[in-house]
Amino acid sequence: MVNALSAKPGAARAARMRSVVESPPVRQDGRDRRYTLGGRPVDAPALAPGLHIVSTPIGNLGDITLRALAALAGADIIACEDTRVTRKLLDRYAITTPLTPYHDHNAAKARPALLRRLAEGAAVALVSDAGTPLVSDPGLKLVRAAQDAGYAIAVLPGASALLAAVAVAGLPTDRFLFAGFLPPKPGARRARIAELAPIPASLVLFETGPRIAAALSDLAAGLGPRQAALCRELTKIHEEVRRADLETLARDCTSGEIRGEIVLVIEPPPQRPDTIDTDALLRQALARTSLKDAVGEVASLTGLPRRELYQRALALAKIASEETGDGAPR
Repeated sequence: MVNALSAKPGAARAARMRSVVESPPVRQDGRDRRYTLGGRPVDAPALAPGLHIVSTPIGNLGDITLRALAALAGADIIACEDTRVTRKLLDRYAITTPLTPYHDHNAAKARPALLRRLAEGAAVALVSDAGTPLVSDPGLKLVRAAQDAGYAIAVLPGASALLAAVAVAGLPTDRFLFAGFLPPKPGARRARIAELAPIPASLVLFETGPRIAAALSDLAAGLGPRQAALCRELTKIHEEVRRADLETLARDCTSGEIRGEIVLVIEPPPQRPDTIDTDALLRQALARTSLKDAVGEVASLTGLPRRELYQRALALAKIASEETGDGAPR
């Protein structure tokens, strides 16, 4: 170390600066409050007491915000879904804040412990494995409990697979509905799709690789020939965006194994022109073809959901059969 008494003023000042760099601020528990950025250590002030909802990257670790790094380094504890996943992020930026698991399977036991830390004046950072917590991730009950107890709650926005997919899909963004994951069972999934069909907004769904083919098949049947974007592994090495109508995407996904995390963006239903008489179109089609083909024909012409048209076609066919006595519809 340079002797400040014998060195020139400039050298003494440099020595003091090195001393500050080499002696990081520490907590009472002996840990430093730093993160490393571009190979250089950065001091992080102690985070204010309360619950801090911190967004993390959805794939590329370089997408972390500076505010998030400071919060993670300055927190007393980080509650995360999988400590192994969050540890990779912390190791990337040399953050030493302790981790504690908080996920769907241990939340009932872990939540009271986190609330006790908040009662003691601790700064608790809540993260998910990727993206913004509480978006199809655990944390809602913890946030509500902290709110009810009167603890301060702050959110640090950042990466979100939902918004990333909406931005890259090339579909209408003035109104969109995030519908999370579709039910895994076919019957419940089709019922949910029928509920979503008339909503006048782009639909955004999360899905997994093993279930995407079945989901797309049901979406194509329930929503008709809408355009969609399948966004897979966003910001990661194997990022991919496929744009086509739902039927084409469904067919493509049945021909090979699809892996990774998927966000599906689907265009809104077409506006219904008041001048179109759907019943008249269905009657004309039913007069020359089967009920199934009639529904498909009118769905292509109007863009209306097949499920809705099928129910109406059944009713019209029943009325026609009762009037003529010809029996059940084809």
